[in-house]
Amino acid sequence: MSGSSFGKIFRITTWGESHGPGIGVVIDGCPAGLALASEQIQEFLDRRRPGQSRYTTKRNETDSVEILSGIFEGKTTGTPISLLVRNQDQRSRDYGNIAELFRPGHADYPFTEKYGIRDYRGGGRSSGRETIGRVAAGAVASLLLKELGISVRAYTKAIGPYSIDEADYHYSEIKENSLYMPNNSVAEQAGEYISSLMAQRDSCGGVIECIADGLPVGLGEPVFDKLDALLAQAVMSVGAVKGVEIGDGFAAAQSSGSRNNDPFFSEEGRICKKSNHAGGTLGGMSDGSRLILRAAVKPTSSIARTQQTVSVYGENTEITVLGRHDPVIVPRAVVVVESMTAITLADLLLQNMTAKMEHLKKIY
Repeated sequence: MSGSSFGKIFRITTWGESHGPGIGVVIDGCPAGLALASEQIQEFLDRRRPGQSRYTTKRNETDSVEILSGIFEGKTTGTPISLLVRNQDQRSRDYGNIAELFRPGHADYPFTEKYGIRDYRGGGRSSGRETIGRVAAGAVASLLLKELGISVRAYTKAIGPYSIDEADYHYSEIKENSLYMPNNSVAEQAGEYISSLMAQRDSCGGVIECIADGLPVGLGEPVFDKLDALLAQAVMSVGAVKGVEIGDGFAAAQSSGSRNNDPFFSEEGRICKKSNHAGGTLGGMSDGSRLILRAAVKPTSSIARTQQTVSVYGENTEITVLGRHDPVIVPRAVVVVESMTAITLADLLLQNMTAKMEHLKKIY
């Protein structure tokens, strides 16, 4: 299997299966001298850990991270950083009834056709548990960005039909509700909506918004490696994400040039924009304003309702997915989207050092 790595300089490779001994990531290209402790990575992992509320799977995992390499005396050494999280609460028996059935909404069918074999215990590499490696790497990338005055923050903008208008954001409330929404009132309504679907053995999706502040001008390349293109690839690689937009996104298709363009102005010698419909990118490069990204997350595919499917022998049948599953993936995916954004930005910052001769002269 190829395609388990992402990035050019700050490069991550995730490994492991949902019901194997463990999950992990190898980070290559992280500069030496970055202060890093397991507690800083654990803080990120705790945000995606299962069992945090009644809206998440009851799988009992501590998701405790172990740093196996790349750190000496509390700082990175410039060598590959290997991180491990051991699986502790696998219940593979929950999947015995689906070993020969294709679950609707999952990767079972194409995976079997492509490789001729699949790990039916929770989906193997296709499981959402694979994102542990991404989040651990995202914690490291975020620390690198913080050293450069760049912050990345993600939160739940919408759950099903319950969406928060930007004018009603209260960022301080994100950690006050289990859905990671910047509005406790809307979060309460969304919670009731999720509960009603749970009673019907159903699930829902939502929208995650991610913002980055403090970016320099010029991250990304003008042709194939555009900032927005790489962000879309990074975030779309998260299993449940079905759409990504930057700035106004799809709403821009209904706008006009005079409204959609962001006028420039100069303030104390600094070039600024009067609006940010573009979401922080122009021509595939960062423009120095706030980066705004949104990810559309589909409803959880594993639901307890009986559904129609087909067996590996081509027989029409029915399936009931047992096990412990999230009725909504969005809250735990917030930190995953944040992490993939941070990883992309860290990689592009390192790549950008070669954009001008003056940059190389400063170093050498």
